Order: sequence, then structure tokens, then C-alpha cells
Amino acid sequence: MELDYYQTQAENSRLPTVDLEYLLMGFIGEVGEVYSLLAKNIRDETDFEPEKIKKELGDCLWFLATICNDFGLSLDDVAKANLEKLLSRKIRGTLQGSGDDR
Repeated sequence: MELDYYQTQAENSRLPTVDLEYLLMGFIGEVGEVYSLLAKNIRDETDFEPEKIKKELGDCLWFLATICNDFGLSLDDVAKANLEKLLSRKIRGTLQGSGDDR
């Protein structure tokens, strides 16, 4: 599936009352749910369940796609720019460290 197609479909499921503030808080909440599932696996010494994580990551993706819409960004362009940044860092030997401009 193409990311821009997903982004369009995600926007089609957005309620009219959903604003940027809700999207940002919801995104962080969904990331927290991913952490929570993993923490419970550690606590209970249970096996990782990919299907549960997939559902939560899907929710994260929905929020990310709709946040991109609010900023006028293409999810496909965001993904491409990120890969270009990471490849540049790999070539320059700066994958480790901190700061966006390394």
C-alpha cells in the first residue's frame, strides 16, 4: 500500500471534531499503548504478540497520517525525507549521537 493512499483513507475516517490538539495527544497515547503492551510482556514474562502490537502501531500510523494532513505534509514525503536523512548519516558515520543536524 502506498503511504499517500493510506493518508487519504485515514483522513476519510476522521471525525469533524478532531483537531490538531486531539491528534497530538492521541498520537502520544497510542505510543504509550505500545509501551504498555511491551511492559506487560516483560512483567509477566510472556511472549511478544505481534498482532497486538500491529493493532497499536496501526493506530499510531492513523494519528501520524492525520497530523501530516494538518501540517500540509505528504506521509510519503515524510517517509522519503527520513530515509534520505538516515542514509546521509550512515554515509557520514553519524547514525549514533544526538541532534537533528549531525
